[in-house]
Amino acid sequence: MPENKKAANKTGLTFSEKKRLVELRRILAGNGKEQAKPDTAQKTITFKKMFRDGICQVTHNFYTKMVEFYDINYDLLEVEDQGDILEEYSKLINYFDPSIKFELFLFNRQVNEQALAEQFDIPLQDDDFDDIREEYTQMLKHQSAKGNNGIIKSKYLIFGVESIGYKEARNKLNNIEKDVIRNLNNIGTNARSLDGKERLRILHEYFNQGTMEPFRFSFKELSESGKSVKDYIAPPGFDFRYPSRFKSGSMYGSVHYLDIIAPRFNDELLKKLLDIDDNLTITMHMQTMDPVKAIKMLKGALTNIQKMKIEEQKKAVRSGYDMDILPTDIITYEKDTLELLDDLNTSNQKIVKMTFLITCYGKTKRELENITQRVSGIIQQANCNLRCLQYLQEQGLMASAPIGCNDTGIERVLTTKSTAILVPFCTQELFMPAPAIYYGLNALSNNMIMADRKRLRTPNGVILGTPGSGKSFSAKREILSCFLMTRDDIIICDPEGEYFPLVQALKGQVIRLATDSKDYLNPMDIQLSHKGDKEALKLKSDFLITLCDLIAGGKDGLENDEKGIIDECIRHIYDTYFENPVPENMPILEDLYNALLKYEPKNVEKELAKEAKAKAVRIANSLVLYVSGSQNYFNHRTNVDSQNRIICFDIRDLGKQLKELGMLIVQDAVWNRVSQNRERKIATRYYCDEFHLLLKEKQTAIYSVEIWKRFRKWGGIPTGLTQNVGDFLRSEEIEGILGNSDFVYLLNQNAKDQAILADKLGLSEKQLSHVTNSEPGSGLILFDNVVIPFVDKYPTNTKTYAIMNTKPEEAVKKDEAS
Repeated sequence: MPENKKAANKTGLTFSEKKRLVELRRILAGNGKEQAKPDTAQKTITFKKMFRDGICQVTHNFYTKMVEFYDINYDLLEVEDQGDILEEYSKLINYFDPSIKFELFLFNRQVNEQALAEQFDIPLQDDDFDDIREEYTQMLKHQSAKGNNGIIKSKYLIFGVESIGYKEARNKLNNIEKDVIRNLNNIGTNARSLDGKERLRILHEYFNQGTMEPFRFSFKELSESGKSVKDYIAPPGFDFRYPSRFKSGSMYGSVHYLDIIAPRFNDELLKKLLDIDDNLTITMHMQTMDPVKAIKMLKGALTNIQKMKIEEQKKAVRSGYDMDILPTDIITYEKDTLELLDDLNTSNQKIVKMTFLITCYGKTKRELENITQRVSGIIQQANCNLRCLQYLQEQGLMASAPIGCNDTGIERVLTTKSTAILVPFCTQELFMPAPAIYYGLNALSNNMIMADRKRLRTPNGVILGTPGSGKSFSAKREILSCFLMTRDDIIICDPEGEYFPLVQALKGQVIRLATDSKDYLNPMDIQLSHKGDKEALKLKSDFLITLCDLIAGGKDGLENDEKGIIDECIRHIYDTYFENPVPENMPILEDLYNALLKYEPKNVEKELAKEAKAKAVRIANSLVLYVSGSQNYFNHRTNVDSQNRIICFDIRDLGKQLKELGMLIVQDAVWNRVSQNRERKIATRYYCDEFHLLLKEKQTAIYSVEIWKRFRKWGGIPTGLTQNVGDFLRSEEIEGILGNSDFVYLLNQNAKDQAILADKLGLSEKQLSHVTNSEPGSGLILFDNVVIPFVDKYPTNTKTYAIMNTKPEEAVKKDEAS
């Protein structure tokens, strides 16, 4: 037997396998010489240097930068709005010229179990509420188990350019970054640049998915230690011994590429893949072609197709059958190529070279196979194939990483339109790190909604819903969370007596405001300002003018000169208190009444003085009912001086004549508490149920809007609850409340109110469907720019549910059971 045949048999390789081996060696070779095989995990990671500002030097002349962008609820949008997003996304793709390579990196990974548990753990404080804390913690963990909050889903865009050195690359990349963030903002998603440490943290999470250990790194320590940045991000080791899988640390992984054979995609492919609740990365490397070269390439392809067509026609003539009968492939290729040429010549389309990689992970080989099968099934539904990168797992792993390199040698040519349909926006989540408040489950993904209103630019909020939709329960759930998890003070204005069980269970104070009550609240109370007496007096004057306007203003309200008279009278009422600020020197409503009766205008003509005097007397006479008449309940000094964290003002029994007045006075008392707490650096949360009662009259509505603005600046977090959306949004003044509220909690709405909300809040029909005939505790949450449908099925077999529930039918069942 010849020597060469013996050698071939010893290798055990077929001819096609040897040919593939030669091809792989060629790919792995740098400048014609075979590269040395990496002997450490650090050498496998393919970049040279990471700079503090987030620029990564991948090769000696290629540099990349990275931005993170956030999800939007693409599925909840109308078809027209989805079309707008696809158009804007196409513009982003077309923005990149052939000199810029860019990579879309979609990263699903499990969060550290201990870190997830800590998100929900409420520290015990050895007080009377530790049993509630334990139960609430268990409830949160139970709700978390219903979703996939153990999976973090992040989206990144990496772009790179070739440059002579770092300085040139920095100038180019910074300009590109500004344009990319602007284009992403146009789509409707927020985006931010990542610095070097943040990029290294993501690479650490990518390479160490088996342990999810915290990333500990600083550039200062790096310079002192003499280590490489790769020492901080590399796993214990890589194993690429097998052709179709690898091992990174303790995790098994496998890199596949999408073999795109379908003529068209739909926009659900990425969503279905990202809905898999396991470790998974999707990486799309893209680079646009120069339009001139692209047209030239297509014309060349068309020429080749036409040559084939002529050859087939010649065969047909020689064989004696119709020359118009051609193979289907030739007809299809010719049609597709002509369409592509037409797109490039007549519409805003580019040719995009794409590599679509999917990397699956599992703790065991069986787990990896299961995840891969799930991914393959989704790919098959899209009429495409999932191909394993045989013998290229190392190159695939690095190409899948958020670095910007791609040495797989696999490309597919698509148009901008075909590329954009792989839209990376799926389901928006709202899951802030602790401390955060529980607001229910995301109706689309079943994940928990955890948010902290304090982190909003404007933390003010409104809760809107029809009777029985769950407004009060939603407020009570937030109140309970705040009580257990924060140091915030909580004040409630309760017109219907719905909050007593909760406040009493939390050992708060209930202040009953009623004509037969001995709890008094003085509307003349003033809180001395750190800015001085004049500032305190100015704020108090605003309130008392509004109070008199409500009492004496009539249909058209007080005139400006009448407001001036009240302001003049107020100016000297507080002199004694300012000199000696003790409770017995605090004025009462009767002092304002007497000041109005004694009012004497100065430096005006006799007739004008007489007219002004008459107006002062008229206003005073309007106060008689509330000073010495049957409704004189508010003509007493405050005798409730509670420093309790949670206070409920019960105004249920004030009666129709005094209820609106009482709500206004409570709001002023809350403002005094906000002023006190500002000095103590404590937030004050204020909940006003039946808020529409304050919005019916113009003067109280305007004052409420001003209070809404002031609360925000002084550390107050007000929340208004109402069922009358029409009243709530009927005027420009009241719209100021919505404009100063970044938190809107929408429950079930009637048809008329839905139309108003769609107009004022810009909600789509799909979004509104979540507040149409929805179950109690279900609806939409608007948190800054985030709109998420939610459902809150709070466990009914808990102590916390019992103290928050006020449903009459359930209370009756409870009594019968007991």
